[in-house]
Formats: sequence, structure tokens, C-alpha cells
Amino acid sequence: MVSIKNSWRVFQKHISPAAVATALAAIICAVILFIPPINGYADNGDFYRAMLSNGIYRLPTKDNQYIGYVVTKFGILKYFNENNVAVFSSQALFVKVAVILNKLFYSHRYFDIRFLGIVYYVAFLPGIYLLTKALTGTWRRIRSYVIAILVVLIFADASFILYFNSFFAEPGMLISFLYVVGSLILLARGDYSKRWKLLLTYFISVVVLITSKQQNAPLALSFGVMSVGLFFLPGLKKAKKLAVMGGVVATLGAGVLTYSLMVDCKINPNAVRTKKISFL
Repeated sequence: MVSIKNSWRVFQKHISPAAVATALAAIICAVILFIPPINGYADNGDFYRAMLSNGIYRLPTKDNQYIGYVVTKFGILKYFNENNVAVFSSQALFVKVAVILNKLFYSHRYFDIRFLGIVYYVAFLPGIYLLTKALTGTWRRIRSYVIAILVVLIFADASFILYFNSFFAEPGMLISFLYVVGSLILLARGDYSKRWKLLLTYFISVVVLITSKQQNAPLALSFGVMSVGLFFLPGLKKAKKLAVMGGVVATLGAGVLTYSLMVDCKINPNAVRTKKISFL
């Protein structure tokens, strides 16, 4: 009994609840995303929104590439990409990084969807850590570790993680949401003396969340009103208040920009696929 208590004290001393949540999420997500058979979501016809402007196209096949099973291999355009951005979205940032990594470590001709999964995976884990840290604070009691496990059970659920191996915009929304909530709670707690890092994380995440999908444009008003509360943080210096003001303006601007760039994208994915193949 004494040895169990001593082991628990050693565990509490060296491993925080946030570290436990991050480690568990890392293992669960890695198994779901990268261990064969590869898991993900099939295309419902919306993948072209992220594929076209990033030079990715469907490889010709006799099998159905819609609604059925996850497709892991795509083609990368070799020459000039004449396609305009179908939909303004911050998702393009994740896709472009994935394409760069794919070309560096895999192929200049074929794109493996798992590289997009890796990009989301790497961005997701710090968000889990930040949110768990915000919810548990500096406490390392049993209930803190229970909260850490609950965070993993909720946000590392396969129904969310399967989106990572797809061209849906939901992963960017989930990841940015983790950073928004985590940084906002930590700002309210006042646990960190250098709050400018949390303010920067918060506003960047808010902009990414708002611009991830066109439907999120109205959220700019809600986040703008909510962000005004940051002016009332105790001990907030003038420079940081100016930064908060700039963040609020950026938040509202992101909503206006996303709304103004809304387009009615009535594109036939099959026609796009045929056009893409003609570039080979």
C-alpha cells in the first residue's frame, strides 16, 4: 500500500495532467490515422473546395471515389494550376503545408492524405495540452487527472479525428477551438505573467476558426463582443490594451472578409476531375 502511494506521488511530481492528456491523445490519434488500415472520411462532393486551388486532383480509377471509402492517394499537378480559389478558407494553410511535406518526404507527383493528417495531428496535440492545462491549472490531484482523461475521451474521439484524413474543414475548426478556449481560460486565470503570448494565440485562433468555413462568418460578432471582456483583465497595460483592440478589429475584419468572399460554388466535381486529368 505504501509503495502504491509513493509511486502515485512520484507520478504526480513528474507527470502533469496536461502531459497525460497529450500522451493519450497522441497514441489514440496515431493509431486511428496512421496504422493500416488507414481510416478517414470519404468525399461527399466537397473535397474540391480544398483540392482545386492547391493543385491536387483525383487519380483516374474505375472505383467510386465518392461516399464510399476513404481515398488515400491523389495526384499533384505538375504544371501551372489555372484554378482559382473555390472558397476562401484558412484550411488552405494546412493543405499547403501538407503538400510541401509530401513533396519533401514522399513524392512530387502523388499526394498521400496522411501528410494532411500529420499536419493536423501536430497542431492538435498542443491544443489538447493547452486546454487541459487551462482546466486543471497547477493542481495535480486525482480529479485533475480525471479531467485530463475526459478531455481525451471528448476531443480525441474517432468521430472528430477521422476528419484529419480528409479535405473537410472541420479539423481546423476543432483545433482552433481548442486553442481559443484554452488560451481564454488561462487569461482569465492569470497564471502567466507574459500574457501577450496567450493574447496572440487567442486572436490568431479566433481568426482561423472564423475563416475556416463561410458559415462561421457570423461568429465574428460573438467573438468580437466576447473579446471586449479582455480589456478588463487586471493589470493590463496600455500596450496590451492596444493589442486587444487590434485583435478585436482583426476578428471583426475576418468575419466581414469571409462573408464578402462568399461565392455560390456550383461546380460539378466530375467535370473538375476530367479537366484535371487532361493536364497529365
